[in-house]
Amino acid sequence: MKKLIIIFSVLTLPTILSSCKKYLDIVPDNVATIDYAFRLRSTAERYLFTCYNYMPALGNFDGNPGNASGDEYWLPVTNGSNAWQIARGFQNIVNSYMNYWQGNTGGKDLFEGIRQCNIFLDNVGKVPDMTDRERARWTAEARFLKAYYHYWLFQMYGPIPLIKTNIPVGASKEEVYPPRDPVDACVNYIAEQLDLAAQDLPEKIESEVSELGRVTKPIALTVKAQLLVLAASPLFNGNPDHSGFKDPNGTLLFANTYDQEKWVKAANACKEALTLCESLGFKLYTFNPQFFQYKVSDTIKTQLNIRNAVTEKWNPEVIWGNTNSLAQSIQANAIPRGLDPSKTANSSTVGNIAPPLKIAEMFYSSHGVPITEDKTYDYNGRFKLRSGTLAYKLYLQEGYQTVALHFDREPRFYADLGFDGGIWYGQGYFNDKGTLFFVSSKKGQPASAQNQSSYSVTGYWPKKLVNFNNVIGDGTTYTIQSYPWPVLRLANLYLLYAEAMNEANGPSTEVYKYLNLIRERAGIPSVEDAWTNYSRNPNKFTTKDGLRDIIQRERLIEMAFEGQRYWDLRRWKKSTEELNKPITGWDLAQEDAPAYYREKVIYNQTFTTRDYLWPIPESELLSNKKINQNPGW
Repeated sequence: MKKLIIIFSVLTLPTILSSCKKYLDIVPDNVATIDYAFRLRSTAERYLFTCYNYMPALGNFDGNPGNASGDEYWLPVTNGSNAWQIARGFQNIVNSYMNYWQGNTGGKDLFEGIRQCNIFLDNVGKVPDMTDRERARWTAEARFLKAYYHYWLFQMYGPIPLIKTNIPVGASKEEVYPPRDPVDACVNYIAEQLDLAAQDLPEKIESEVSELGRVTKPIALTVKAQLLVLAASPLFNGNPDHSGFKDPNGTLLFANTYDQEKWVKAANACKEALTLCESLGFKLYTFNPQFFQYKVSDTIKTQLNIRNAVTEKWNPEVIWGNTNSLAQSIQANAIPRGLDPSKTANSSTVGNIAPPLKIAEMFYSSHGVPITEDKTYDYNGRFKLRSGTLAYKLYLQEGYQTVALHFDREPRFYADLGFDGGIWYGQGYFNDKGTLFFVSSKKGQPASAQNQSSYSVTGYWPKKLVNFNNVIGDGTTYTIQSYPWPVLRLANLYLLYAEAMNEANGPSTEVYKYLNLIRERAGIPSVEDAWTNYSRNPNKFTTKDGLRDIIQRERLIEMAFEGQRYWDLRRWKKSTEELNKPITGWDLAQEDAPAYYREKVIYNQTFTTRDYLWPIPESELLSNKKINQNPGW
């Protein structure tokens, strides 16, 4: 924490939000002072935008720790972000990957971001030319960002030092190096700051052209709901792995006992957030083909309900879209090359982020239950070969030989995944012959490995992230319709509420209601109907433990490829189970279907108990003797 004694210099401010496209240029005669930054409303506003700039770039594949740190994607060996080194088991204490504590190797310095927020909060009262209402709003925005950065650090490192105020110049050595605060103190402080921020944040953005992306009251309440669900989850609520863990001064950092009341608080926070969101018109997205130039079948409409909930900018489901992190390059990473074989393979598409085979198996059957539970689904025969028929023409290329695993699956399977023989709706809609595009990825086919980096190592692509309005043009052109990354959407909140309610009170009509709203939009039967009629365990949804399993699977499917799986597996303490399974895919070196459709181990992933909390960088421990390393590191 030695950097806490550094006094902020306007000359070293990072760039502000990309939407503002300006720098904080307020220094006369090469003299930089904090006072000058707050002499005018315009310069103070730029300072506020600088506070936003520390937000993790979640729409950038390499900038989102939730993308590549776990098992949801795998990459060619010639690629590899800092986060992917974590997935491969290379995290360390000397040069930590995705270091958000100090700000290097892929991470941003969130403690510096907190410092900037504190500077703004200390000085915004000096700005003369602004209204009291505007001052209150800007104060609330900075307070929210300060809380959000604490939240991000907390979910990665566990107990952290709470930087409530900046350390003055003349501070003693004792003040310069703060200790970590216990888990419950961290949660209570962050929740308190979010509540305070919510009081003065607008319920919705009025000036959409200039202000979309700035925080609102629904955002603050939803982040609070996320925080309290995290705090109530097994990772932080009575976790025996960390019982007795103390700082060097003997302060207990984790509570030793499980607290059921934390789930009650989480459920109440989720309910407060979703009630406000619904009152303001937020709703689950559904595609409206009224003004669409092509006739859209119910099958395609359902797929667009699912894909566009993420990719259609500012749709009514998006609670928080991050304008500082547009989903641009991630789409090029997600689309296979050669969808239209009549055109040159697109040089701007690399198609190298690959969901493993276990992610493809995670999705439900067409009956809305896991394929391992569906009594009508031949799970043992899932690798047998079948050919696409007319009945599957909007899912699979007719007459094309693929694997049985790709048949009789729920709509989210087809909306979220691209795979060999699968229809890829969009990207120009139809080719010149009037037929839908489809993926062909065996050796020598358009989507196969053409070089060492631009291909899927598993044979799958995250189609969900690709805007269906993107256009494959002539030659090598590929026009991407970018969208602000949906940090929070209503489906996420519904699932958090269902989870918290089940943990607090067990199965209820309220829990089923919000699960079934998600499932109805996804085109599958209700929880009650699906398990009663098709599951080998028809009463599973009637017990708390059984419903917990259903909710967790529903969440993993609905939030797939949005950077949530990694964090959810951690907080449920399921990473030691899931992230120790091998990463597998199809045998890409084969030209014919019988040889291609053989499961091939790509990497044997490992995850130990210590990996549930990220290591604190060693250099930080050498400076601050009040902080000790997380367990196992």
